[in-house]
Amino acid sequence: MSQFDTHDILPPDPDLEVLHDREYRVRAFRKDPNLLIRGAVRDQKPPRLYLEDDNDPLTIHHMQLDLEVAFPSLEIVGATVHFETHPNDVCPRIVDHYEKLIGLSIARGFTHRVRELFGGPRGCTHTTALLQAMAPVAVQCFWSMRASQSRQESELNAGNVSFVPRELTEEEKRAQWAMNLNTCHVWDEEGEFVERIKNGEQLAPPLFARQRMIDLGYDPEEWRSRMRG
Repeated sequence: MSQFDTHDILPPDPDLEVLHDREYRVRAFRKDPNLLIRGAVRDQKPPRLYLEDDNDPLTIHHMQLDLEVAFPSLEIVGATVHFETHPNDVCPRIVDHYEKLIGLSIARGFTHRVRELFGGPRGCTHTTALLQAMAPVAVQCFWSMRASQSRQESELNAGNVSFVPRELTEEEKRAQWAMNLNTCHVWDEEGEFVERIKNGEQLAPPLFARQRMIDLGYDPEEWRSRMRG
């Protein structure tokens, strides 16, 4: 049974002939002391589009990619590419080229480096597009890893009355949010949101967190203490 909501994330199909389906899937795992980011991209054509008596969808591309990422540096320490389905016999010749990912930071400047190393004839266009979808997942896992480590630490010290969870240093706290600078309009380093953080203002928990806490019958303000373990 999946741990995640598997409902279609697209709105309902319009009353039109469907021509193509592209699916990206990215999942992250804790692989102590690192992260494992696993991604796949798949392109399918609908049944009977090309052959009238073919009643099954036709997969034309299916690429899989594993990235092992050091934590908390977010440097790539391992990269493996596999082509499950590809249109040409020579397509898989490029897979070893993606070992050049090793040593890159998956945080700042990653998209630019990916284009330099794997854009156009230097890579597989579908694998390169998948890479760009995987990078934000690694960054979002920074908080997930902290939460997982904090939970494990609390479980290991259950019953130890002298145990006090370690508070993050100011430098560690800044590192957690600084990686988001200039990644979108909210995190504009000259914007209001970042200015409030720099001034030490305690911001409200994220909207998704507030709603989930309410659904579970908790005070949304408890989110912060739970994230600190």
